[in-house]
Amino acid sequence: MEFSIQPTLENEKIVLYPLKEKDFEALYIVASDPKIWEQHPNKNRWKKDIFKTFFDGAIQSKGAFKIVDKATGDIIGSTRFYDYDKQQDSLFIGYTFYATNYWGKGINQSVKAIMLDYIFQFISKVKFHIGAENFRSQIAISRLGAEKIAEQEVTYFGEAPRLNFVYRIYKEDWEKEYLKKSGQFIGKN
Repeated sequence: MEFSIQPTLENEKIVLYPLKEKDFEALYIVASDPKIWEQHPNKNRWKKDIFKTFFDGAIQSKGAFKIVDKATGDIIGSTRFYDYDKQQDSLFIGYTFYATNYWGKGINQSVKAIMLDYIFQFISKVKFHIGAENFRSQIAISRLGAEKIAEQEVTYFGEAPRLNFVYRIYKEDWEKEYLKKSGQFIGKN
């Protein structure tokens, strides 16, 4: 089944728009905060030239999004779908970051929910690369029901390899556990 890894997705709080070259400056305003990158594998992405390399990789992935707060219209971060594997019936979600003033407000859960609900219409499992020192993201992804399944060196676009943990969540688990707990059911079989 054919599907897009860069559709426009939205819920009541946020919109994920396909990331475009013209979004660089607005997204860099968010990314220029060093606190965002403290636990990420590449801690210097707040520097403009380093972030430009990260941004170029996002554009080339053809699966990256800018995350927009519907209430304000502000860009508040970025995320992406990547590494679709037809044989494994899986893909990755990652490269996610948010403005610090959106931390602890349920935005990550909201973004991941909209992405998982969409992509599980087409595949059976989603994986996540989480930096070995990114404890905030490890906790957040576990809350969604993802399980750590491996450790892997990941070579980021234009950057040195870094140790990451690989997490996985299956479609059935997402539908049964997360949607049941949240009182939502958006699943489309």
